[in-house]
Amino acid sequence: MTHTPDATRSADSIRSIELSKLRLPLATPISDAKVFTGRQKPMTEVVFLIAEIQTAQGFSGHGFSYSKRAGGAAQYAHAREVAEAALGEDPNDIQKLYSKLLWAGASVGRSGVATQALAALDIALYDLKAKRAGLPLSKLLGAHRDSVRTYNTSGGFLNASLDEVRERATQSIAEGIGGIKVKVGLPDTAEDLRRVRAVREHIGASVPLMVDANQQWDRATALRMGRRFEELDLAWIEEPLDAYDAEGHADLARALDTPIATGEMLASVAEHRQLIAARACDIIQPDAPRIGGITNFLRLMTLADEAGLDLAPHFAMEIHLHLAACYPREPWVEHFDWLDPLFEERLETRDGRMLVPDRPGLGFTFSEQARAWTTESVTLTV
Repeated sequence: MTHTPDATRSADSIRSIELSKLRLPLATPISDAKVFTGRQKPMTEVVFLIAEIQTAQGFSGHGFSYSKRAGGAAQYAHAREVAEAALGEDPNDIQKLYSKLLWAGASVGRSGVATQALAALDIALYDLKAKRAGLPLSKLLGAHRDSVRTYNTSGGFLNASLDEVRERATQSIAEGIGGIKVKVGLPDTAEDLRRVRAVREHIGASVPLMVDANQQWDRATALRMGRRFEELDLAWIEEPLDAYDAEGHADLARALDTPIATGEMLASVAEHRQLIAARACDIIQPDAPRIGGITNFLRLMTLADEAGLDLAPHFAMEIHLHLAACYPREPWVEHFDWLDPLFEERLETRDGRMLVPDRPGLGFTFSEQARAWTTESVTLTV
């Protein structure tokens, strides 16, 4: 029997796009090494760009991008300027739409605020497409697994005392989170060593332990600290150097047994391609909202897999869980509970892994609290 496609399903079009700016306050100001070196102030909030897309046939999808400390207003402004280029288009043509939106704002380039603004729209289109298919996003894309290894970051910031870090590590492991990441990069490197050694002793040798210097070491310090950390059997050392120092990261990756992880601060596939070409890391850490959304993340995953790299996406676990589940190599997902108030649903962790939800699309709906934190909003219609 010949199957006749439903022509009406393929003739859909984007009827409206609602863009919102949302400010998520943090319960406690957050400090990493960039604060202790005087380069930044403690972080008190995260600003989100939310995109919600509706189609003529009644389908909908939502996505988000974000900024920390600065850039939220710029993302929102850029999205407002270019989003109307997608109105009236078929929402299934995501590659075409990404290109059209990119060219609508081409004068400001293809990275940074420009791609971060497009990311919210791109992610919303993938959410919509998966909902239309009645599938979790990972299944739509082609999953390799239904759960992903997960590690906790939000308990290991430098503003927390060592006792607080240890207490949070115990709680995370009890909650089914598999690895613990501790921030380093203090001006006093001996204090870094003391804290990390104490956490390793506290959680034991069998729990994966990572450290993150947030780009605050120079090359000599990074090499010296990396050698001191070898005895602790770390899963990786994250961002030991400036994010754009591909040569320095490559030298470290060759010199140390401990894997080097980096990439979260880069804002395009092209910038990540330089890391890959230089063999500058063992574990690549792209951030879908920062590099332009899921369209670009899929391109980067192919490059990373071909280079034999492991994957540990940065932040936004609600998005990255689905993408990591599609990576051929066993990845990691970073667990942050900061975003919990934005959504009605919660992700489940068990036995060191984060479970991919079976709900269609990303599997999340925005909460009333998220609506209350919205500071600006605009709806564009055909």
